[in-house]
Amino acid sequence: MLKNLIGSTALAAVLATGAFGGASLAHADITIAVAGPMTGELAAFGEQLKRGAEKAVADINAKGGVNGEQLKLEIGDDQCDPKQAVQVANDLVKKGVAFVAGHFCSGSSIPASAVYAEEGIVQITPASTNPAFTEDMAAKGVNTVFRTCGRDDAQGVFAGPWLAKTYPGKNVAILDDKSAYGQGLANETAKNFESSGGKVALRETYTAKEKDFSALISKLKDAKIDAVYIGGYHNDVGLMVRQAREQGLEAAFVSADALNTAEFWSISGPAGEGLRYSDGASAVNLDSAKDVVAAFRADNYEPEGYTLNSYAAIQAWAAAATKAGSTDGAKVAEALRAAPIPTAIGDLTFDAKGDLTKVNYAWYVWHDGKAIQEPLN
Repeated sequence: MLKNLIGSTALAAVLATGAFGGASLAHADITIAVAGPMTGELAAFGEQLKRGAEKAVADINAKGGVNGEQLKLEIGDDQCDPKQAVQVANDLVKKGVAFVAGHFCSGSSIPASAVYAEEGIVQITPASTNPAFTEDMAAKGVNTVFRTCGRDDAQGVFAGPWLAKTYPGKNVAILDDKSAYGQGLANETAKNFESSGGKVALRETYTAKEKDFSALISKLKDAKIDAVYIGGYHNDVGLMVRQAREQGLEAAFVSADALNTAEFWSISGPAGEGLRYSDGASAVNLDSAKDVVAAFRADNYEPEGYTLNSYAAIQAWAAAATKAGSTDGAKVAEALRAAPIPTAIGDLTFDAKGDLTKVNYAWYVWHDGKAIQEPLN
């Protein structure tokens, strides 16, 4: 054997110098990760995050990687469960990740952030909108958490006044699924609805993954509700609106960004017709996303929902790590805030807390199986 002929020490030297005629075989990788619900009820969103991350890593590596090193992607599956998210975070730390794009659910990102923060690892969520994700860490002096999406309070400022203007004097119900995401969103929307002159006729919660919403629908009917705002995820909202129509409730349904997946319509069917949700204005048609979107579509994948947010999270981190000349969390975090960073979703500017300084929200309306963005005001 080769080892017996030249000895282990000599072999190592040969391999390191590429003495067999090829390029050097010594090679270091930078390990990063994407984390979210890769399985379970919300796996459609995990797929978006994974697709975006895989494409970003492939594109960055094709251009030489980061600081001369290739990126290696780990994938963490938390199923949007807080306890599992902490376990995933600890597992990723053990694997030596320098950066995490994730998680998806606010209820997962928030507890996981404590693990990453302790290790000085930069975390950029493509999707978690609860203000506490950045607010709580900033209060503790942690500056390594960021997001490439908006916040619930900003989305509430967009949705609440619209509800008040659209349904003056009408009975409006506001529901949430008790999750960090759903409850935070519903509370912010209710606050802004009432500050704009509206009055919440019914404020209720429901249990996520419930299969029978009959009791809740009966309450809505008894209260003669004209419009229902829901802070929750697409699987529950799709089933709820379908059962509502079956049971004769004709109220308008309004929700938010967690309905940004084609899977919603597969659950709601025609009952989802006309349902609207708020989300950041789509980046799919931006010049900055043109090439990436074309590449996704060439692979027969439509980059819906948070796909481009995930891609942009890794883009931003890679650009900052390159600028810093290091993957050290503190140095990368400083570089992320230093200047606008070009990404597929536009030039991103982060504030001291790690939030985007600007997010343009839009309404999307489900029609015949597709979510159509309304023109920006």
